Amino acid sequence: MLILRLTKPQNVAKRRQVQPLLAPRSGIRHSKMTDLSRISRERAVLIAGPTASGKSALAMELAARDGRLIVNADALQVYGNWRLLTARPSAADEAAAPHALYGHLARDCPYSVGDWLRDLAPLLARPVVIVGGTGLYFSALTAGLAQIPTTPAPIRAEADARRAEGGIAALLPDLDAETRAKIDLQNPMRVQRAWEVWRSTGQSLAVWQSTTGPALLPLKEAEPLVLRPGVPWLDARIARRFHQMVDHGALEEARAEAPYFNPALPSAKAIGAAELIGHLRGESSLDQAIAAAILASRQYAKRQRTWFRSRMGDWHEFAISGG
Repeated sequence: MLILRLTKPQNVAKRRQVQPLLAPRSGIRHSKMTDLSRISRERAVLIAGPTASGKSALAMELAARDGRLIVNADALQVYGNWRLLTARPSAADEAAAPHALYGHLARDCPYSVGDWLRDLAPLLARPVVIVGGTGLYFSALTAGLAQIPTTPAPIRAEADARRAEGGIAALLPDLDAETRAKIDLQNPMRVQRAWEVWRSTGQSLAVWQSTTGPALLPLKEAEPLVLRPGVPWLDARIARRFHQMVDHGALEEARAEAPYFNPALPSAKAIGAAELIGHLRGESSLDQAIAAAILASRQYAKRQRTWFRSRMGDWHEFAISGG
């Protein structure tokens, strides 16, 4: 049985139990959460959590209970070329409850946090549950976003060339200490974005963020929930889920995408994409590709947990344990 503990920000814990009921979703099995009585029916609900932690299952339950629109807050699930590898909602889930901002972009379409906020704004007129693992989206939504000018194409090309030649190590020396402390230095897109801001405006990303505008949805006006799964439980679930992805067609999805695959595109950051396409190109065995993708997923989940611990201290916590 899964045990979920909902706590207030000051860690005042109350325990709840969830039925150990598993249901298919895009071929992935997840726990069905049934006790929702302590979650607001009136406020917009925000659900953050690491990959494979059961966020979408909870969102589906809230949508069914309240007639909410499920809105994506995952930077990779916006792309239409991946469904299985990004664990986007299945066609059955999309038929069962209304969804928005999932799979609506082409593989080569740039999409910023500001773009996401603009797409989200008109959706807030109805009851919503906003769910995903991209912490920066939630931070911008609830704390505001600096109005940074769009990066000119020549500077974007210069950044792409530098990163292609020397990786993020070619960009990091130009970033100030405050910016390096604020961003995920393991995320190439975040590092490149910070470098582009500095290069195009002459001011660091940290300086721009200090002039942040008003929040679209202040935290005090929402019901913010962050899932806190135990690491052994989550690691096992990540491995099980990726094997299920492969069993249900992820390799075929990668095969269809391979002719268009460009590692420089944001959509190419889907975990497992590079590994499975590498296997299809003869660079590794399937077992090696699966193992590498599982490791990458676990590393990503660790970075997400670090972000949530450091940035979401005011969110209500769901602590998950069990099998």
